[in-house]
Amino acid sequence: MALTSEGAISALGHASTADVAGILLELVDSSGNTLGTAEKIAAHRFPGRLHRAFSVFLLDSDGHMVLQRRALTKYHFPGVWSNSCCGHPLPGEHPFVAAARRVREELGVCPAVLAEAGTVTYRHEDPQSGLVEHEYNHLFVGVVTADLKPAPEEVVDIARVDQDGLRQRRATEPFSGWFGDVFDAVLPTLRNLDVAARWRNLITDELPE
Repeated sequence: MALTSEGAISALGHASTADVAGILLELVDSSGNTLGTAEKIAAHRFPGRLHRAFSVFLLDSDGHMVLQRRALTKYHFPGVWSNSCCGHPLPGEHPFVAAARRVREELGVCPAVLAEAGTVTYRHEDPQSGLVEHEYNHLFVGVVTADLKPAPEEVVDIARVDQDGLRQRRATEPFSGWFGDVFDAVLPTLRNLDVAARWRNLITDELPE
């Protein structure tokens, strides 16, 4: 599935920011089949319950990757750098629609292009909060051409990086526990974007953990 900015606006119509309190998450099995729901914090308490999530990697029109630094008020992994956008679909919400919705809510734009890029499963503990991200994560790549307007309650900073910029930032600043998992998994699809020439020769083993 791929989406233009006009399509994103239409797809977003049924879900408002007020609906996205993260009250319930969708629990899944190891194949991504829905098992039920759980309250958001309960799903993240140790040892963590496997739930549906999504991660988005966006490039700008010059091929720079958009990174966000998570707000300091986040309930887990606060203040660290991560991919362009991530979150959890509402129960029954298609991950593609959820990804487009959260890009708009977190970054203030609709992606000009958004495409599915597979799934990845991981489990990471946050040493600060003791909460656990155990996620069946739907991956998306896209392109943004409009000016970003990040929501301060979600994002404390934005960076646009090429390979060298990403390498330097990962070597010197903290990133979310899941960043390496989702980046490695999404890279083959990311390289196919028209603006992704900067990323086509990247060897992920050369990046700092």
